[in-house]
Amino acid sequence: MSQPQPPLVIRVLAADEAPIYREVRLRALANAPDMFCSTLASEQARPPVAWAERLAAAGTSGHDYPLVAELAGAAVGQVWAKRDADDPAVVNIFQMWVAPEGRGRGVAAALLREAINWARSKNALSVQLSVTCGGSAAARLYLREGFHDVGPATPRAGTPLFEQAMRLVLAGAAPSRPA
Repeated sequence: MSQPQPPLVIRVLAADEAPIYREVRLRALANAPDMFCSTLASEQARPPVAWAERLAAAGTSGHDYPLVAELAGAAVGQVWAKRDADDPAVVNIFQMWVAPEGRGRGVAAALLREAINWARSKNALSVQLSVTCGGSAAARLYLREGFHDVGPATPRAGTPLFEQAMRLVLAGAAPSRPA
């Protein structure tokens, strides 16, 4: 008989949880360096106060929704949803990552769905993100959740990689046109 799975908890990172945010973000960059637009070295160089300020600003902005996923009390994933600065009807998804020990357990889908639910609560008309090209599990997740490619893949500056913009049109929103 298999052991019961610990419950998955998806919650907002509080302003005083910068060490948790930093740990998960650095793990993400170390584990999947080609999946993000930042680098491990640049994020490691951030002083502790910068991590704390980022979360404190998110907690008061009304435009940010930093989430952490926990299994048995351990942080195993994250995503950051943020209303677009130029168009508040759009929510952008950043920093989506799940630790190897959390994969295959619905963590990524739960994080993404919570971010989408928040976007709906903010009356967003769409959610958008970019994913590194190459048939990744992330790209497959986004397609399963209803995201569609927007325009052609584009080169990621300073790397040999390409990324694909994707968009999810939320219920009640007019269908989007490819950019």
